[in-house]
Amino acid sequence: MQIVLLSGGSGNRLWPLSNETRSKQFLKILNDATGKRESMVQRVWGQLGLMNLQQSAVVATGKSQVELLQNQLGYDVEIIVEPERRDTFPAIALSVCYLYSVKSASPQDIAIVLPVDPYVDAHFFSKVQELEELMQETGADVGLIGVSPDHPSSKFGYIVPKAIAKLENGTEYCEVSHFVEKPKEGIARGLIEQSALWNCGVFAFRLEYILDYLLERSLPIQYDELLRQYSQVERTSFDYAVVEQAKRIVALPYQGLWKDLGTWDALTEEVHTQLIGKGTLTEDSINTHVINELDIPITVIAAPNLIVAASPDGILVSEKSASMRIKEVLQFGDQRPMYEERRWGRYRVLDYVKYPNGNEVLTKRICVLQGKNLSYQYHLLRSEVWTVVSGQGEMILDGSVRMIGKGDVVIISAEARHSLRAITDIEIIEVQTGSELIEDDIVRLAMDWEEIKISVLT
Repeated sequence: MQIVLLSGGSGNRLWPLSNETRSKQFLKILNDATGKRESMVQRVWGQLGLMNLQQSAVVATGKSQVELLQNQLGYDVEIIVEPERRDTFPAIALSVCYLYSVKSASPQDIAIVLPVDPYVDAHFFSKVQELEELMQETGADVGLIGVSPDHPSSKFGYIVPKAIAKLENGTEYCEVSHFVEKPKEGIARGLIEQSALWNCGVFAFRLEYILDYLLERSLPIQYDELLRQYSQVERTSFDYAVVEQAKRIVALPYQGLWKDLGTWDALTEEVHTQLIGKGTLTEDSINTHVINELDIPITVIAAPNLIVAASPDGILVSEKSASMRIKEVLQFGDQRPMYEERRWGRYRVLDYVKYPNGNEVLTKRICVLQGKNLSYQYHLLRSEVWTVVSGQGEMILDGSVRMIGKGDVVIISAEARHSLRAITDIEIIEVQTGSELIEDDIVRLAMDWEEIKISVLT
């Protein structure tokens, strides 16, 4: 069995904590078994580990999420990087080609695709293992996991069965008749009476089923070649391109915890403290949650049923059930993300100014975590001034190596080659000045610290 975790999406519904680079699955506001804060992706990855499934798993994602995944899951996780965002079918097709041509998986292997952010219990992943067996015994084109609904909902798609059957070991499954996408509540109630299931976005298939699909459309099945031709793959969902066209579909019912924590209303049901960050809540602010990433306190007095979320990207105050209207209220476009996590640590934008003459000044607070390092790099369009506010690090600048610590000021001119390794957690105020201050203005020469030192000192 091969497992593909799909990690994508933008951060609109959980704004302002999530943004274009930090999607909902990376927000560390859930609690693990020890009470430590963890994200949705960390929770799912940990559950895969408990079921001994991590070694069978790869993660498919876009370029903007690679460093976040490495930051939260470590460097051992196998990541397939889409060259551009093109919907779920291209991402799954690229993953299949990677499994087949890079990992040498058999075309007969069963691949199971999971979203990276479901809120489920461990029993769900035993169903994932049962799904492989179901595919092997039935020979179906596509297999799904469907959640047994506990109420009629218009938020989810429904899998409608045409027949109920059992495997030899007694496992119950259904042959799928058709799908109904987000019906009105009255129709949903009727579908539940027909034993319909919520579609939770889990797909199973033999690798050859997708390989044949690509060949029929004159697309390559070698990973490197599909990467080069990725822009030619139709931008469409896997549901539409594959699932709805399959001749035989089976579904495995799952009864247990399953939630989509994609809105503030749903997410705060699983947040076990009303206040995260600096602030005060009065006792009569019943069912109100404050999640504050800023350094200034938030005080809420006698205001029930609210979500108050604050980050460098903005502040949201909303009645919980209305928080999903965020997409109607805000226009999400070219706003620069003001907070990002990277493989080496994190940064927060403190100030940004663009002057009439076109010159730009951007101020960041950067934290490089102990033992981590920035890439060996230079910039074409900007110069930087670093002021170390805490911690200690080893810095390389234009071929020389030096120690830096609290109170040191470093001037980095455009095209100066530089890197930094944190001996302890090190915090820096960075002031960028230039004609165009964009994250893409980085020419990376090396990533590994030992490789960097060798290249500089020899």
